[in-house]
Amino acid sequence: MTTTGHHARGRTALVTGGSRGIGAEIVRTLSAAGMAVINLDREAPAVAVDGARHVQVDLSDAAALTDALARVTARDEIVCVINNAAVGGPLRLEQVTLEAFERLTHTNLRAALQCAQAALPAMKRAGWGRIVNITSRAALGKEGRSIYGATKTGLISLTRTWALELGQHGITVNAVGPGPINTELFARSNPPDSPATRAIVAGIPVKRIGEPRDVAHAVGFFASEQASFITGQVLYVCGGLTVGNSGI
Repeated sequence: MTTTGHHARGRTALVTGGSRGIGAEIVRTLSAAGMAVINLDREAPAVAVDGARHVQVDLSDAAALTDALARVTARDEIVCVINNAAVGGPLRLEQVTLEAFERLTHTNLRAALQCAQAALPAMKRAGWGRIVNITSRAALGKEGRSIYGATKTGLISLTRTWALELGQHGITVNAVGPGPINTELFARSNPPDSPATRAIVAGIPVKRIGEPRDVAHAVGFFASEQASFITGQVLYVCGGLTVGNSGI
């Protein structure tokens, strides 16, 4: 049995940033469970996935995203939204610019709000909906992540608030917070055999870097019928890194 269960079959999901990394694995997981998946991403996916289609859009552009969502919702009844797209990068307090603040806030927070709002009418009509926001362990505090961590903490707040507002409509809202995950982006900054990467692994209780599928499995569960009594929660997929006080 797939993670998302048979009740998800035939439903349509919207995934932001689904062309690579964790997002691409989420698209594959939901598609394998029988969902039709719409991937909103600036770049086309490297590998096409059966049951998924790509809509090109720059999520940092509010007007362009509004237009893309209007086209998508006119054609499809979207009842599952995975807000995965994010931009980041290390910026210490003295390096933060207003341009960076606006770019991260628009992509990581405002786009999530727009996508949830666009899908809400279809979810209410169906009396069933799933919103999963991809946050980060950086929401708990991490050096050099002033803006990124703030946007990811903001997603947690949205998750809890929307859960309270939407539960009566059969809509659940949860968040998944990845720790270090072996994506192309992570590998570029953390070569596998470098001392810094070995130090990261040493600080993770399960002694390995996570894989995109680890996050996608958690998302698939929250998107399932089986998770209908779970809402407003944050699940850290971090190998235990968020437990206790880790300096990594």
